[in-house]
Amino acid sequence: MSTSTAPPDPTPEELKASKEKEEAEQSALPYKWSQTLEEVDVAVPVPEGTRGKDLIVEIKSTSFKIALKGQEPILEGTLFKSIKVDEATWSIADRKTVEVHFEKVNAKEWWPHVLTHHPKIDITKIQPENSKLSDLDGETRGMVEKMMYDQRQKEMGLPTSEEQKKMEMFEKFKSQHPEMDFSKAQLNM
Repeated sequence: MSTSTAPPDPTPEELKASKEKEEAEQSALPYKWSQTLEEVDVAVPVPEGTRGKDLIVEIKSTSFKIALKGQEPILEGTLFKSIKVDEATWSIADRKTVEVHFEKVNAKEWWPHVLTHHPKIDITKIQPENSKLSDLDGETRGMVEKMMYDQRQKEMGLPTSEEQKKMEMFEKFKSQHPEMDFSKAQLNM
């Protein structure tokens, strides 16, 4: 019988070194990027004064390329995952940055990198932006509010909404059947 043990948690020094290495790798990339679960935005510096007609921008479902006409690509490679090509856009900001916007086909996962040949980030450390309950549709909002209520109730040692419903139904049943003895009745919660 063999037993496997999980590796020890990294020390604060190891975590700091890992974070510094990741930051150095990301700052060395020829672009800056950010993401949400649904989208990826890439900002690629180009020579000041660059216009759209000076560029070759190719966006495909699994790859993309940016180049100045007649020159080697500034950026070219395979995307981490597929994007919605029809939703992709690009523009030039201040005639010195090409801004590219992708919508992910799978809008339920974080990308560790934009192009597969570039260094990865630790996606387990991503802190997603807080969404507001008011941003949710009615049904989802109601479900989230119920879950939050039940969580607070559990933390205080109080019954959840389902347990409260069961107790109310039991009390109603008891009042409708006074002839029955409920002294030894137990509710399974």
